[in-house]
Amino acid sequence: MSLIAHNQTQNSDPADPEKPKGTWRWHWVMVLVCLAATGVVAPMVFLGNASGHDIQFHVASWVDVRGQWREGILFPRWAEWANWGYGEPRFIFYPPASWLLGALLGTVLPWKATTGVFVWIALVLAGMNACVLARDWMPEGAAAAAAVLYAVNPYRLANVYYRSDYAELLATAIFPLLVWGALRVIRQGWSALPLAAIPLAVIWLSNAPAGVIATYSLCLILAAGCLATHSWKPLARGAVGMATGFGLAAFYIFPAAWEQKWVQIEQVVYWDLQPVHNFLFVKGVDPEFLFFNLKMSFVALGMILLTGIAAVFAARRRKEFPELWWTALALGAVATFLMFSASAFAWKWLPELQFLQFPWRWLEPLGLAFALFAAAAFPGGRIGRRVWLAFIAAAIIAAGVAMASDAWWDTEDSNYIVESIESGKGYEGTDEYAPVGADRSDLPEEGPRIALMDGKTGQLVPVSAAEIRIEKWTAERIEFASEARSPETLVLRRLNYPAWKGRIDGQQAKLQTLSNTGEIVVPLAAGQHQVEIDFGRTWDRTAGGAISILSAIGLAGFEWVRRRSRTAGA
Repeated sequence: MSLIAHNQTQNSDPADPEKPKGTWRWHWVMVLVCLAATGVVAPMVFLGNASGHDIQFHVASWVDVRGQWREGILFPRWAEWANWGYGEPRFIFYPPASWLLGALLGTVLPWKATTGVFVWIALVLAGMNACVLARDWMPEGAAAAAAVLYAVNPYRLANVYYRSDYAELLATAIFPLLVWGALRVIRQGWSALPLAAIPLAVIWLSNAPAGVIATYSLCLILAAGCLATHSWKPLARGAVGMATGFGLAAFYIFPAAWEQKWVQIEQVVYWDLQPVHNFLFVKGVDPEFLFFNLKMSFVALGMILLTGIAAVFAARRRKEFPELWWTALALGAVATFLMFSASAFAWKWLPELQFLQFPWRWLEPLGLAFALFAAAAFPGGRIGRRVWLAFIAAAIIAAGVAMASDAWWDTEDSNYIVESIESGKGYEGTDEYAPVGADRSDLPEEGPRIALMDGKTGQLVPVSAAEIRIEKWTAERIEFASEARSPETLVLRRLNYPAWKGRIDGQQAKLQTLSNTGEIVVPLAAGQHQVEIDFGRTWDRTAGGAISILSAIGLAGFEWVRRRSRTAGA
């Protein structure tokens, strides 16, 4: 995910990207970033996991995916154990990068260690990618400082200790590369198009809210480039790069967008989750939401003040890196504005912005602006640099210690989820991924895989092994044989969804849905029957995959032609 390998032996001059400008010592930058990341996760060795709001969602997804790998399902679409084993189409709507990485780590590491290692990887990626951006303009020491400051800025610490949103942590680690690619597109033209397209795709494949922020940020940077160059070309090139990025990620984006009508996606912005209830220092109705919003508001206020102070000191050096300075200023200013209630009109009218839920998610672009400004603001002289560095380091360490002290630590979070899945109990699902017509609150936490509906009372009653013989029961395929003396209606412990397709005795059969709970209903005539139910590939998933393949081929062809032209010209 990091482009550290690119141009490792030289720092590019912004005026001439091909001109060498000294040798970079990447190893010591990596050491600094790794030490900072280790400091953040060190408490987890002694206290267990920082049990933030989203930890169970992510760990449950990782454990579920690892289980499906053992069933031979390499790229899961249906979360088998969500909703206490009734399942949900979580993996169609939630981007795949984080749950694939989490499941991979859980395959080689104890689950207790997985979250800490995941966080460590995301922080290191963030720092090194920030260095890739900063090195084009800043001296080696300042770029290294920007890397460390971005990796462990207060918002990322809040994400680790308070929120446990590992997908966002991973996605925003790529954000500096998007900014770097956008600036390269403005400077170098079409040749830099892949540098904007690929990071945008990776961000969308990691976290959808971060993808929305990245898309708007890219538009902002390109628009600023048009103003700076007095030309519409940066926006035109950027639009092609953006379309290519969406194309690369289409195998996820297209099905997620098309199949929203099959789930209760509106629950994402239900009441307290609406942006209007989560602006900084806004008064809410739910005391729990209000308390957490207050925490994040103070984190945001601290970052805004630090960024503003750093920007003032860095302004004297803006002529040394004008493109980067103005980009950081634009990102910081817009991000700050969008976190306050005065921006309510933008949240109402700008497409998809409301799905961010929490305006303080814009702290991520602000965090990059903070890191760049703080690194650029280093005063002249060894003493001045040390004093400034000590001030910034003290502020971040104080914030980290305060958050870690206030966090909820739990040594059994991961084990509880693993045991719940391995015992067949499953875990709690999500409202927004519940299929239309299903009410999660009516689903019993325990029950048989297949039940019989009493024709007189409508109640579900157990069936005997003589009547039903389950031959296969995995996340995406169910097979069983039935033998009945009279017509019967079977109810499966699985939520119905348009992708489920049924066959009875080899013939296509329409699956029915139980009212309220949304379970799959299979009506059978008297006699012996063989029933097969598969979670099939819908046309939108096929189309999304085809678009991604074509986009990848097109981008590879573009790069091949560019390199051949460059070689021929030389």
